[in-house]
Amino acid sequence: MAGFVQIIQWKTSKIDEVQKLNEEYRAGRAGSSGGPSRVQVLADKDNAGTYYTVAEFTSAEAAAANSARSDTSEFAAKMAQLCDGPPTFHNSEVMFDEVMS
Repeated sequence: MAGFVQIIQWKTSKIDEVQKLNEEYRAGRAGSSGGPSRVQVLADKDNAGTYYTVAEFTSAEAAAANSARSDTSEFAAKMAQLCDGPPTFHNSEVMFDEVMS
């Protein structure tokens, strides 16, 4: 397998507060290892207030280790307070990865 991706669907009416929380979390993790290799946050253009976080990891084990970190747990708890309901998680093995030009 070429890696592991976790897609998290979530809803919020407090996107500015979520963005601030994300910035604080990233700043606190600066220089640390073991997290995702890439993270994208996407806004659903067809469903206002719906967002997706796409987190890429080298493996499912790396994702699990990241989830077990105390700072990740603290971030998730704070994030839950800003969301309009619980998130939906999709855990996926990367079958292939192509760059299209």
